[in-house]
Amino acid sequence: MKINIAESNLERIVIVGGGFAGLMLAKKLAKANYQVVLIDKNNYHQFQPLFYQVAMAGLEPSSIAFPLRKFFQGNANVFIRVTEVTAIEYDKKRLQTPLGIVNYDHLVIATGADTNFFGNATLAAKALPMKSVSEALYLRNRILDDYEKTLSITDPEERQGYIDIVIVGGGPTGVEIAGSLAEMRKYILPKDYPEMDCSEIEIFLIQSGDQLLKGMSDEAAKKALQFLQKLDVKVILNNRVTSFDGELVTMKDGTTIRSRKVIWAAGILGAIFEGFPAAAIGPGNRLVVNKHCQVLGMENVYALGDVALMEGDAKFPEGHPQVAQVAMQMGEYLAGSFKRKQQGKPIVPFVYRDLGSMATIGRNKAVVDFPGFKIQGFFAWLVWLFVHLYQLLGVRNKVMVFINWVWNYVTYDQSLRLMIRPHVPPKEVEKF
Repeated sequence: MKINIAESNLERIVIVGGGFAGLMLAKKLAKANYQVVLIDKNNYHQFQPLFYQVAMAGLEPSSIAFPLRKFFQGNANVFIRVTEVTAIEYDKKRLQTPLGIVNYDHLVIATGADTNFFGNATLAAKALPMKSVSEALYLRNRILDDYEKTLSITDPEERQGYIDIVIVGGGPTGVEIAGSLAEMRKYILPKDYPEMDCSEIEIFLIQSGDQLLKGMSDEAAKKALQFLQKLDVKVILNNRVTSFDGELVTMKDGTTIRSRKVIWAAGILGAIFEGFPAAAIGPGNRLVVNKHCQVLGMENVYALGDVALMEGDAKFPEGHPQVAQVAMQMGEYLAGSFKRKQQGKPIVPFVYRDLGSMATIGRNKAVVDFPGFKIQGFFAWLVWLFVHLYQLLGVRNKVMVFINWVWNYVTYDQSLRLMIRPHVPPKEVEKF
């Protein structure tokens, strides 16, 4: 069975993934002379850099998500299909999905990345990832639910396991979560839980390397460490988590931490599906692509963003950073390549323009590395706010996020600490 998509004389470009890369590509091709089919398992685009603020009750999920269909209203050549691709049949130029078969002339893989637990099944089963809005919302529920339970626990050791939090991974995500949690412990929880001694709450950030924010400057790494230590986050370097049984975290050096919550921000793997030849799959489960974003050995198949590992770039021998800027630039580049191909113009290779990197560490504190100069502190925090507001989709989302940020800044409080759990309908009574 084929998915019902209008037949057309135009060449069909199928884009798998509505993240930064896929959305940018579809946007740039929306008025081009192609039929564009965008496939995603969700009907919305997710703004990943602000997942942690949803998890920390700073923003509502709707503030960082934007409906794909709304984005492409009025674009007759763009078709949205909400489903998951399970396999590629390369020899037949088609994809398998639960809804049916999708044929393509050109295929673009922009599926992003999944959490990397480095083969540790125990951690995969017990730790809390944060690679989607739903996972961020689940983390928010866990944190708030555990604090509610804490009020009824009299045993000090058991209570400590409920209130302490371990974050694994010292990249931007881990640093931002740790800073946000520390701010919540200082300003929010004492108001919400006056019965609790919030000074007992310990926040641990564990990084396997010798510094935070790998990939950023030494100045940014050192300043981030200072900011976190000032917020009383216990930063543990040169160590790693080896196991977690749901109550006790064990590290490589044998030390343990009692905690029921381990937030995993330690690594990612390319999210690919079945059907790709082994030669096309590189380190990190990423698809190896050439300088034109074409997957190794696969004609008319391309990969963009986190899932793409580009060969032959002397500046990035291990592949480009898996960040939004790379994804958006690749999406814009490939759209230009498709247009140039139709016009009979030569295709130029992709060149990444490094626009800088940044991370925020709580209120008034951030680190920003721009090409040529670096800033830390309050001004860096303002830059971080502006950049993220600018990149959000939709005027409503920009306004809502801005209002939440201003309200939180003025009042030291948020009003979004709701435990929203999905309703699970009871099983239908079997009829005899």
